[in-house]
Amino acid sequence: MHASTRAIILLVFPNPFLQVDEFTSVNKFKIFNTNNLWINMKAINRLAEQKAFNLEIIRNEKTTDSGHRVIQLETAAAAAIKHFEGAVGINVPRRRFLPVKMTSDLLLVMSNLYHLQNGALSMSPKRQFPGVPLVKLGQDRFKKVKDFLRRFANIPDLLLLDHLTVSGDVTFGKNVVLKGTVIIIAHHGERIDIPAGSVLENKIVSGNLRIVDH
Repeated sequence: MHASTRAIILLVFPNPFLQVDEFTSVNKFKIFNTNNLWINMKAINRLAEQKAFNLEIIRNEKTTDSGHRVIQLETAAAAAIKHFEGAVGINVPRRRFLPVKMTSDLLLVMSNLYHLQNGALSMSPKRQFPGVPLVKLGQDRFKKVKDFLRRFANIPDLLLLDHLTVSGDVTFGKNVVLKGTVIIIAHHGERIDIPAGSVLENKIVSGNLRIVDH
């Protein structure tokens, strides 16, 4: 939105009294998410020398891997737009908006759903459906990129996938194909290894499944 002659970014985190339902209403705000910033480095240098940047502090409560609760203080880079004269926003279509905020998003963009064309990711013409599959990977085992990568011998074929849910200690062998709705649940103390070359279509997999070399 614009305040006076400058564009500003509205952030939900700095304002605990914000009415979230109203803030996220597509009737009031037509455009959401700022995931790319294109800024002239000379302008940044000029404002830095003037010590003109005044960004709101965001208080973010988190829990470390060791279980300690901490408060992380941060600022939002996009909020700096208010300091630049003539800043504008560019509204791009949904097909160009491919944020990777979680490993569930990373799985999609690394798969054969997309191919690189003229420097941009485009949906594969082999995809028979217009939408993107819904993917939910359990955060206990797949949250960090290194753990995510360790659980895939290579990225499965997702061209015909509608919905994937994975929870618990699950690994995937090479050249796995997932179609339709696939749910894989390994409960506490269980492990599931999806064998190489498996084709899972509209399947629920649970319990223990482990392949051992001999």
